[in-house]
Amino acid sequence: MTSSPTPGLTRFNALDDSAAAADLHEVCASSAWGSKLLAQRPYATVESLFAANESAMAELTAEDLGEAMAGHAPIGRPKPGDPTSAREQRGMAGASEELKSELLELNLAYQEKFGHVFLICATGATGEFMRDAVKVRIDNSPEQEREIARGELVKINKIRLTRLVEPVELVELVEGE
Repeated sequence: MTSSPTPGLTRFNALDDSAAAADLHEVCASSAWGSKLLAQRPYATVESLFAANESAMAELTAEDLGEAMAGHAPIGRPKPGDPTSAREQRGMAGASEELKSELLELNLAYQEKFGHVFLICATGATGEFMRDAVKVRIDNSPEQEREIARGELVKINKIRLTRLVEPVELVELVEGE
């Protein structure tokens, strides 16, 4: 990435707290995460924003993680009218009805076991990859799964933060759009 502030990062740093909080909530639904990132503004570089993301995510409680995960649509069922959800789950767009049905069943079993949606950084992932991941992860303990989900949130947040503060052309290169 870059070692100096981008125009998007400069814009984000200059926002009033309520507007910046709203932008951060679009990145991650955890209010604790958003508060931690908000408190560290202004960011000198995009890398420092990414580091704050990782640090804040590492400090989240189980309840905070639950709040963050509740902001995500189940794989294969992006939120209607939500371009972020649709973009991130693009790998499911061409999936067969059989794969969609299988993933729905796996998602429901996962949610019943863990009490939250199956969370994976879906950007660039195929439907088959996501199906195979849930098949493997459903056998994890709740503690293991919470930490895996935390790591997936770090990746998702980084992609979303990139979209927030980088030029669109660079984001498209990063995401392969």
